[in-house]
Amino acid sequence: MSIRIYKEVYFEASHRLLHYEGKCFRLHGHQWRAELWVEGDIDADSQILVDYNMIKKVIDRYDHEVILNEEDPMVPCISNFQEVVTTKGDPTSELLSERIAREVEEECSKYGIAARVAKCRIWESTTCFAEWTP
Repeated sequence: MSIRIYKEVYFEASHRLLHYEGKCFRLHGHQWRAELWVEGDIDADSQILVDYNMIKKVIDRYDHEVILNEEDPMVPCISNFQEVVTTKGDPTSELLSERIAREVEEECSKYGIAARVAKCRIWESTTCFAEWTP
């Protein structure tokens, strides 16, 4: 039986946009909101598609982290004090929506769960989000 589930997770993280002319070029933080719609066939024994906590654990990798473009000259400096999450390209809500969706799918695959992310929405503020769909 095919089904779709929904999970919403909040996380705090800072980022900056290296290739952007404007205030987002400066290191700053957000309370991000991730919304994921995951679909597939439920497990015959457990009657569960994906454990909601598994989705949360993937998103929690970003909680209280600094997220920077891997080319950002701040990476080596900040790395002297704490781990930095790096991205191929500027860590925009657009980039993070696809990246998080793919990470959730990889985690499902790792555990043999036949599920895919139908939609991933990443809110950078209360008024703007990016939405990735396959």
